[in-house]
Amino acid sequence: MAVESFVLIQTEPGRTAEVVARLTSLPGIVRVTGVSGSYDVIAEAETRSIDEMGVLVGTNVTAVDGISRAVACPKVTI
Repeated sequence: MAVESFVLIQTEPGRTAEVVARLTSLPGIVRVTGVSGSYDVIAEAETRSIDEMGVLVGTNVTAVDGISRAVACPKVTI
């Protein structure tokens, strides 16, 4: 069963477009949208397991230059 998450991302000033472009090339990132408010970008991610999601967000997403903070919010059924 796939794990789907919203990834809330804060970027360094003036680097949002660059971050969006880089995120779209990461395997596991299925959609990237710029937003206004407390975060600058919301990415939708899908992986095969929660462990893979941890690697995707904790290692791959946070390694993108221009990202100052990333928080994964796994989707749940209510």
